[in-house]
Amino acid sequence: MLQITPTMLAERLQDARRPAPLLLDVREPWEVQICQIPGSVTMPMGSVPARYAELERDRETVVICHHGGRSWQVAMFLERQGFSNVANLSGGVAGWANEVDRNMPQY
Repeated sequence: MLQITPTMLAERLQDARRPAPLLLDVREPWEVQICQIPGSVTMPMGSVPARYAELERDRETVVICHHGGRSWQVAMFLERQGFSNVANLSGGVAGWANEVDRNMPQY
């Protein structure tokens, strides 16, 4: 499973030479209301098995949760479904708040 750190993701998002990855936030709606990485698409973890067909299998996808555990599970699931370019955001939005956006609310 490919892991990407918050700092690496921030650098990747600034690279205008490449298409932006899909930022797939698998947290619950109440969590997303507290904080979210700009541009993220919300798909709660429990809905992914029924909704993963909505996603592009070959698109670069970074899966995000609070600390990186749920997103790791979803990323593994997507790989098993044939997705070829999936990464887990290690540290999740908590890591993003600590490394990239210190003004982001935390919970």
